[in-house]
Amino acid sequence: MIRFGSSVRTLATSCALVTGLAGLTACTGSDDPDPKPAAEDLATAISDGDVGDLTFEGSSGKDAQSQYEEVLSGMGDYLPEVSVDEVSEDGDVASASLDVTWKLGKSGSSSEWAYKTEASLRRAGDEWVPEWDPTVLADLEDGEHLSLTGETAKRGDILDRKKQPIVKERPVVRMGIDKTQVKPAKVPSSARKLARLLDINVSDYVAEAKAAGPEAFVEAIVLRKPDAGDVDPDAYDSIKGAAQIADTMSLAPTSDFAEPLLGTVGEATAELIKDSDGELAPGDITGLSGLQQRYDEQLRGKQGLLVEAVRKSGKERKLFSTKPANGKPLRTTLDLDLQGVAEKSLSGVKSPSGLVAIQPSTGDILAAASGPGSEGYSTATVGQYAPGSTFKIVTSLAMLRNGYSPGDMLDCSPTVSVEGKSFKNYDDYPTSSLGKIPMRTAIAQSCNTALIHEQAKVPQSALTDAAASLGLGEDHDTGFSSYFGSVPAKAPTTEHAASMIGQGKVQASPMAMAVVAASVAGGETVVPNLVETHEAEKASPDAELKKSEAKALRKLMLGVVRDGSGAFLSSVPGPPVGAKTGTAEYGDATRTHAWMIAFQGDLAVAVFVENGESGSGTAGPILEQFLRQSR
Repeated sequence: MIRFGSSVRTLATSCALVTGLAGLTACTGSDDPDPKPAAEDLATAISDGDVGDLTFEGSSGKDAQSQYEEVLSGMGDYLPEVSVDEVSEDGDVASASLDVTWKLGKSGSSSEWAYKTEASLRRAGDEWVPEWDPTVLADLEDGEHLSLTGETAKRGDILDRKKQPIVKERPVVRMGIDKTQVKPAKVPSSARKLARLLDINVSDYVAEAKAAGPEAFVEAIVLRKPDAGDVDPDAYDSIKGAAQIADTMSLAPTSDFAEPLLGTVGEATAELIKDSDGELAPGDITGLSGLQQRYDEQLRGKQGLLVEAVRKSGKERKLFSTKPANGKPLRTTLDLDLQGVAEKSLSGVKSPSGLVAIQPSTGDILAAASGPGSEGYSTATVGQYAPGSTFKIVTSLAMLRNGYSPGDMLDCSPTVSVEGKSFKNYDDYPTSSLGKIPMRTAIAQSCNTALIHEQAKVPQSALTDAAASLGLGEDHDTGFSSYFGSVPAKAPTTEHAASMIGQGKVQASPMAMAVVAASVAGGETVVPNLVETHEAEKASPDAELKKSEAKALRKLMLGVVRDGSGAFLSSVPGPPVGAKTGTAEYGDATRTHAWMIAFQGDLAVAVFVENGESGSGTAGPILEQFLRQSR
């Protein structure tokens, strides 16, 4: 007997008579069709989301498809996986037990909802035909459809080194138009007035309000609760349909507090959804930048799910649910108080700027602030700039390794020419320190020409190796966006001369120069840490920084404060301060980057201002303020 689909055709029928103790027995072939293939066809069609091509008893495939889509209208893009368990037959009627399984939620962390339903089939000639009933999809009553909603998990906090929350759930107010409270014809007018009051794009918000459903709350802006109080309440209340919803969001103490480093949280963008491999869907709240994005999986947790049978009246009946799994906190090495001091120190700087503080003994980043002029860019950790004379600490190490000592006499001339290119000292360089001066004085007073005169005796590769020994120029996976700088191993003569004073193609970030200061203070190559669960690879430069080398460099930096351009730091309370100023011309050479690096006890700091007058005049006061207020 061979079956095609659910029909049966008998190729041969035979009958034999067998004689035995029980008498005669007749044996005949059977042409009864099997209902299981028809049940399996139904299960496959439900799994594929297309039952319209099936033939049903008592209804059309078109009507069945319409009811199918209506029942599953609240399940998003999810479809059930259906298979046949067993089939029982009673004359011309059969019943199929179906296993129904839904895999709901994000890929890799989905939840399984499984149950059984039954499908009825009737025999029509030599075929079985299923009867359509919405209950084949789920345990539904007349008029009900399935609805899937999610309960967002509490996002994990971002903590400082003392486990104090930096980013946590803070009260906010969602402002917008409640379309149920305003006549449809008045929605554009209300949206226009609200957009103007809140100073957001008027045309975009009006279009969004018009496109939203008739019962939608059309969000215009989310404000921290204190900021919401600045909105004129009388003007707000006068707008038809204007409403406010109290809520919480994962936020730092202020809107700009370490934002470029910590990042922001909001609705997933189309690009993030595309790259998430099914982890994100439209409307999901996720990290959009910084640590919030890098560690989103840990911070986001797992969404809770609720499947309900819902009537048109709105009455709901729970069928399945899972509890949300809250996100886990992310502990950083930041010091909440020091980060606050760093933010305050840069608050008045209009140009892009950065301040990074590192603990030399551990490599922990205690503060990494980018000023308001950076406009959300993490100047502190990924800015790429010529470090200017702060790089002379690297040059000093290269010179020490090439036989120089701090007492060696160097020629600090007003200018020096290298293959036709003229170099000079900064404009207010003290004339009393021109001529033959010790190397320590050249560093203390930041004489450019004294070092450039020595460039033939200090190979470019020596600068590269010295930089690596001080943590500059070699990348590491630190667990956050960071730039360690670049020091070319080869350079033409004039470019090599510029490298001696931290210009040419030498590049660094404020973080990288803080690492240089930290390596000098700590006596070994420092690799910075920010996220406590992420162990950064340790530095392995070709030439390890020796304790004796670090000691000599510390003396040079202490001399900058005792006898040179950093003298204004000598009155800062606490252990002696070692420092180095830096100014780097860029662009048309009429603009300058202002730098200053320093160490004091177990603290190393770098300050950078993109457009400044000089290291001591622009970056210096910021550094001094930070050191004084960090005590």
